[in-house]
Amino acid sequence: MFKILVVEDNKNLRKLMVTYLKRNNYEVLEAEDGKIALDIIDKNHIDLIISDIMMPNMDGYELTKELRQADYLVPILIVTAKDTIDDKRQGFLLGVDDYMVKPIDMDEMILRVGVLLRRANIVNQRKLKINDVVLSYDEYTLTKGKEVFQLPQKEFQLLYKLLSYPNKIFTRQELIDEIWGLESDSEQRTVDVHIKRLREKFESFKEFEILTIRGIGYKAIIKK
Repeated sequence: MFKILVVEDNKNLRKLMVTYLKRNNYEVLEAEDGKIALDIIDKNHIDLIISDIMMPNMDGYELTKELRQADYLVPILIVTAKDTIDDKRQGFLLGVDDYMVKPIDMDEMILRVGVLLRRANIVNQRKLKINDVVLSYDEYTLTKGKEVFQLPQKEFQLLYKLLSYPNKIFTRQELIDEIWGLESDSEQRTVDVHIKRLREKFESFKEFEILTIRGIGYKAIIKK
């Protein structure tokens, strides 16, 4: 059972979040601020953290910074009333994995938690298997039978991202932000160029296909 730590100083909201998580078969621990959260993390294995930003003693930004500086890579979902792009940028640059603005929909929170846990499991395994195709994150390779394709880093990360979330549509800007970085000067056209190269390399593959969603971006589909 996955163990989730909820860090929130609003008692009523914290209890509501805990209730929903437990209903969905997660084990849940609670903390009122970042300092208490760190004590809990020292004594327990945590699979995911849901944290507010504005809290006494240690806020969510400070908690994230402390954890990432210590190479603690557990997924962090921020839930906060701070809703400006600068607030979000600060959070993502510090190392948060997802961001929800209050008031939140609890069912959406559960969906996001599931996605983050799945992503973390994929990254921990460092491999993604689709029928006879295996992507190795440590080597930036795609293997099919005896064929081994060595990919440039950005091409591999782009393909890995799309195949990790089949049928999910990613905008060009989302892909730029995640793979090239929030502060990257790369243009959205860069994504199109990399997608074109990937299609040329794997157009004969029957296992997957990258589709263009006109006016939006791309998604990958897994073929049976």
